[in-house]
Order: sequence, then C-alpha cells, then structure tokens
Amino acid sequence: MNQLAKGGLARVEWAGRFMPVLDQIRERFSKEKPLKGLRIGCCLHVTTETAQLAATLRSGGAEVAICASNPLSTQDDVAAALKTQGFAVFARKGENRTTYYKHITSVLNTRPHITMDDGADLVSAIHQKRRDLAKGTLGPTEETTTGVIRLKALAKAGKLLFPAVAVNDSQTKFMFDNRYGTGQSTLDGILRATNVLIAGMKVVVCGYGWCGRGVAMRFRGLGAHVIVCEVNPVRALEAVMDGFEVMPLAQAAAKGDLFITVTGDIRVISAEIFKRMKCGAIVANSGHFNVEIDLEALKKLSRRVREVKPQVMEYELKRSGNCILVLSEGRLVNLSCAEGHPAAVMDMSFANQALSAEWLAKNHKKLTPQVYRLPEEIDQKIARLKLKTLGIGFDRLSPEQKRYLASWESGT
Repeated sequence: MNQLAKGGLARVEWAGRFMPVLDQIRERFSKEKPLKGLRIGCCLHVTTETAQLAATLRSGGAEVAICASNPLSTQDDVAAALKTQGFAVFARKGENRTTYYKHITSVLNTRPHITMDDGADLVSAIHQKRRDLAKGTLGPTEETTTGVIRLKALAKAGKLLFPAVAVNDSQTKFMFDNRYGTGQSTLDGILRATNVLIAGMKVVVCGYGWCGRGVAMRFRGLGAHVIVCEVNPVRALEAVMDGFEVMPLAQAAAKGDLFITVTGDIRVISAEIFKRMKCGAIVANSGHFNVEIDLEALKKLSRRVREVKPQVMEYELKRSGNCILVLSEGRLVNLSCAEGHPAAVMDMSFANQALSAEWLAKNHKKLTPQVYRLPEEIDQKIARLKLKTLGIGFDRLSPEQKRYLASWESGT
C-alpha cells in the first residue's frame, strides 16, 4: 500500500469516530443486506465522510462506484484509500471539465440501479445522454438544494424518468448539514486560504437560506459585521429579525471586505458589482456550482490576473486599478480550500443517503416518476439515533397528550 492510500485510510478512520449513526446503520446493514445485488453509482465529494458512506452501502450488499461531484473537492488520499479497498473510484483533485464528465460516464458505465448525487449530474447525464440506463434505474437520491431544484424542474416538465428521493429535504439534513456544516466549513476554507482576521471585517452574505443562515451566524461569532443580501422578502425580514443588516447587493458592494455567495443561482456577483468593490475585496462561493460569481465578466474587466497564493487569484481591474481576490476559482470554498463539513454533521446527511437507498430498494415498484421526501419516521429515527449517541434524552408525549393533540372537542 502506498503512503497516499495509507494516510487516507487513517483519515477515514478518524472521520468514523464522529459518525456513530452511520456506524449503527452499517452494523444493521451487515446483518440484513437490504442492498444485496444492487449497483450504486455515487457522484459525491470524495472525502473521508463519503468513504464511510461507501463502506456502509457495501455492508448492505451493494457494489459501489464513485466519481467526484466537484473538480476541486476530491481528497486524493481518500480516493487512493478507497481504491485499495476495492471500490471503483474515478476522481482526482483539480481534474478539468473534460475529465470530470469522463469520470461521470465511467460511473454510469457500471449501469447503477441507484444513483447518489450531489448536484444531480448523474441524473442529468442519464436524461440527456444515457436514457438507455433509465429502465434499469430504481431512482436517484439527491443531497443538495441545487440538485433537488434540478430534479423538481424535471418532474414539473414531465420529463423525470424515475422516482427520486430529495435527501436534502429531510430535516436531519438541511437543518444541520446546510446550517452548521456549511457555516463552519465555509469559515474554515476562507481562513485556510487567506488567514485574514475576521473580527471587525464587513462580510456580505448573498443568500439567507439554511446555508446563508449558518454562514452569517458563524462569521458574526468571530466578530464580523455581517450584511445579508436576499431576493426573498420573507428571508430578508428574517435576517433583519436575526440582527443582521440587510441591503441590496449593489449597495453592499462598496462596503464589503469579504463576499460569500450561497444562493444556488447564476451571476449573483456580476460585472457591475465587481466595479463597485473596494480594492482588496475577497470573493468566495459556497454554493454547489461555480456559476454564482461571474468570473468571465471579471476577466474582461481585468488587465492582469495572477495567483498570489494557492487557491487565491488576484484580478486587477483596468479602469480603477482595484484588485479583487477570488478564492478557489469560484468553486465550493469549503471543500476546495478545506475538508468540507465536519464528520459529525455528515453523520446525519449520509445516514439519510444510506436509508434513502434502502427505502428506494424496498418501495420503488409502487413509486411514480416524481420527487419524494423520505418518510418523517425515517427522519425522526435518524434524530433519535443521533441523540442516543450523544447521550441525550428527550421527553415523549403521554397517551393523554397524544389523544388531546389528535382531538378537536376540547376548547377553552
């Protein structure tokens, strides 16, 4: 075994220390084999936590093939470790666009019965190029907001070829992974890339969904003055009530020292916004795709582009001479510049993935081509398992209380 793989195995083992829920599921899967005979194709960030998920799926009887869901998020030592364990792995950090899609094709060539996506790229490829695989596909499981949006768009257009599970819609996923995971890992990635002092900095957070909430919370915790930019009036109002300053991005552009996008939409930071930024402004993205920061527009505005340190590109604007610093090519800063979400939060996210695969295997024959949310009892089961591993008890309703909540007769 080479040193790269050896180091990866040690890191995978370390992550496992903080994933007791997935460990319990793996133990049950080893006995029951609910995925026996199934091929599962995964397009996920190739990290230590994903390696723990792969081991769980294999324990359930599945054959697993894995490719990366982002060109910069692969941890090469983990990819090497997975290969030594017999998994089919098609990923390396820094792969170009051509190689990225070649690896997706390689996973699809295993003819998976279930796909696991982080951004719906496998599903998209099946619908656009590999419709021959649709008949043998039980369905996909999707763990990102971006991917779920794509699946729901397919379903709304009447083009979805099979039932799909929106893992991201489980409360034990989006309320924890998106908020606490994205919040901490985004901060981690930006600090590793720049080592800037957050205290006193004006941080502009674009988007106040669950990810934006987490990012804003964490940066305020380190003493930043956080400004929130939103297009949804309810979320904008919520940010105000949470104590953040809210204003249009065009207004915030001249104020911000650090800009973070977490919207899932395109060209959030456009040419007009770049023109208004102060010299030395730092721009990072924690949304899934690298489309939130309009880098093509920034290149056209610039007279010089250079790498000032790893994963930090400096764009010197033609007219003003101001320098804009962009982290990790506008890709996921938490995975490109750091290690992604903490294992303790991915424990719940990947528990949802594993149980989604089991649910699809058991129920696919009675499902129609639409987007499903995991049943609430599975969501609550994951929460109970997590609380148990933390040694935390919680109250339960008495029979009398249950009857009361289910009745209508009792009044004032």
